[in-house]
Amino acid sequence: MTTSPTSDTVSPARPHAPQRPTARTHHGDTVIDNYEWLREKDSPEVIAYLEAENAYADARTAHLEPLRESLFTEIKERTVETDMSVPTRLGDWWYYARTVEGQQYGLQCRAPLAGPDDWTPPRLDPQVPVPGEQLLLDGNVEAEGHDFFSLGSFDVSGCGSLLLYSTDTIGDERYTIRIRDLATGRDLPDTIPETSPGAIFAPDAATIYYTTCDEAWRPDTVWCHPLGSSEAPTRVFHEPDERYWVGVGRTRSRRYLIIELGSKITTEYHLLDTREPEAGFRIVWPRREGVEYSVEHAVLNGEDVLLVLHNDGAPNCELVALAPSIPGTGPEGARVVIPHNDTVRLEDVSAFETFITLDYRRDGLTQVALAPVSALAGTLTTADSELAFDEPLYTVHSGGNPEWSQRTLRLSYGSLVTPSTVLSVDVATGERSILKQQRVLGTFDPARYEQRREWAIAADGTRIPISLVSATAVPGQPDDGPRPLHLYGYGSYESSIDPGFSIARLSMLDRGVIFAIAHVRGGGEMGRYWYEEGKLLAKNNTFTDFIACAEHLIARGYTVPERMVAEGGSAGGLLMGAVANLAPELWAGILASVPFVDPLTSILDPSLPLTVIEWDEWGDPLHNSDVYAYMKAYSPYENVRSDVRYPRILAMTSLNDTRVLYVEPAKWIARLRENNAPVLLKTEMTAGHGGVSGRYNAWRERAFELSWLLDVLGLAA
Repeated sequence: MTTSPTSDTVSPARPHAPQRPTARTHHGDTVIDNYEWLREKDSPEVIAYLEAENAYADARTAHLEPLRESLFTEIKERTVETDMSVPTRLGDWWYYARTVEGQQYGLQCRAPLAGPDDWTPPRLDPQVPVPGEQLLLDGNVEAEGHDFFSLGSFDVSGCGSLLLYSTDTIGDERYTIRIRDLATGRDLPDTIPETSPGAIFAPDAATIYYTTCDEAWRPDTVWCHPLGSSEAPTRVFHEPDERYWVGVGRTRSRRYLIIELGSKITTEYHLLDTREPEAGFRIVWPRREGVEYSVEHAVLNGEDVLLVLHNDGAPNCELVALAPSIPGTGPEGARVVIPHNDTVRLEDVSAFETFITLDYRRDGLTQVALAPVSALAGTLTTADSELAFDEPLYTVHSGGNPEWSQRTLRLSYGSLVTPSTVLSVDVATGERSILKQQRVLGTFDPARYEQRREWAIAADGTRIPISLVSATAVPGQPDDGPRPLHLYGYGSYESSIDPGFSIARLSMLDRGVIFAIAHVRGGGEMGRYWYEEGKLLAKNNTFTDFIACAEHLIARGYTVPERMVAEGGSAGGLLMGAVANLAPELWAGILASVPFVDPLTSILDPSLPLTVIEWDEWGDPLHNSDVYAYMKAYSPYENVRSDVRYPRILAMTSLNDTRVLYVEPAKWIARLRENNAPVLLKTEMTAGHGGVSGRYNAWRERAFELSWLLDVLGLAA
């Protein structure tokens, strides 16, 4: 690999973080940490250091400014800037979002139905005024005077006259709730700060339900607030166990209000029958350690039914039905609707007035099945009603279906070569129609790209799927031989990185870069077992799977180490830090976004946000010496090496991130610098875990990252 003399591998003026040793002792092990002082977020010295790192990163990448601008322009010119989402029917209105060229944030709007039988969403032209359109919320107006803006809760009352919304203008995920009178466009006096997302109206629209957090920023309490009242809100529910997050919602039928409690491995649901509110919330199944379930309301032959998707003795989940009037302790006595299947991971069930849908996974791909509600009277298999798709790789989900009396099923579909598509399925006939497909401006032709799947073999013999996409031909590039390759991974929380479309990615593909996703264990792509084999004391599988994928791609001739870059964010940033230590020779560069690279320090401190609830994912090193030793052995920060040559590394973080604190990548970069590693740290000073807000800002941030990756790959010219 050749490197320009102005690249970040030459660092004569790099920032220096002083070493100030602090000691901690756990399980008889004393650790000296030279950079823990960087945790003092309010310290002028820490802020000055982060700003110096930013200035250094800007200086070391200044030669990429023309490329950054080109990438930003490519993203912008491929994107339809004045656009609209497909309208969604709810009550007497079609709801949709609009974007306007030159504006950072979207507009939330609605237009009246043509009549009660109006079930076909209008094909609205974003360039033409919509008849009867009502602007509910303009994100650009709400963001005025703020460097950051994020919309949290967004709910319209059942009568359609009031809007509940919440905003965060700092990036720390602390939202302020407001209520807007949609007849006047004015906000009511009710203002509730320091809340979590997910607030809702009660069915009578006279009260709202919302959640607040404890000091570790764990949603722990549900409140009921009567609109227009000066009285203090009523505390409806409080969860003292620090492992559980609390949320509030309602069934699609609006028959039940829901309080959901969830740790990483256990859930509990409380239901309030809105026809009998005086009875209060009732537990569906009391929590049992390791048992997760979800609840959906259906009506079968005039009788109310609760559909419960659970994993009690069924790792990939089974679906059971029970009467709401019969309290239970688990699946015993409930009627099985869909039995457990070792090769099919049930993920979600949705019930409507006349039909149900199932979202699930098989062979590493998402699937959707559609069945009449009458099918609940018997036993179902997903194969009975599965919707088929032609591409070898794709992602499909049901979504955008809020109406109980829905007559169509809306699906979100896409692949590595097919832009995001909204499909409608007529429930009565099965006929499909495309409501909208993401437009890509310019000369985009999906036939110029190809996607495929490879299978790597892990050290223990497990087959690891890899999804790849590349341009079929690139001017000036040979058709065969190793090519530059961009390998992405995550592998935690049973979250799946499914094959989807990206406009920004086209800029890489058109320059000859192959993009690949390593579907490593710890994610959920291959079912619950896939997750279980990549967490707790099996976490190392996530890292070695990623390395096996890289080695497979090299062995198959796709690329060579000096032409391969890796990327991951958050828990995927932990993956990046781990593979940098385990196999630094495999990568030309590593991009780590908001990386969880100092997990041991964080998980040892119960006062930090997320720590206690994370013990079910990573283990509890504070009270378990085996977990402590295991985490210490893989923690990227703890295991920075002095005997290897590291690849170029770029770490991106945000000062106001409450999920992965900025101090983790700051410490990691400082420690890597001790060994003269070619590293850069870029901190967004007014952003949170998701990075900057505003679509143009986000495009510029991605252009910064992609230009750096292309420079590492020798393609900056």
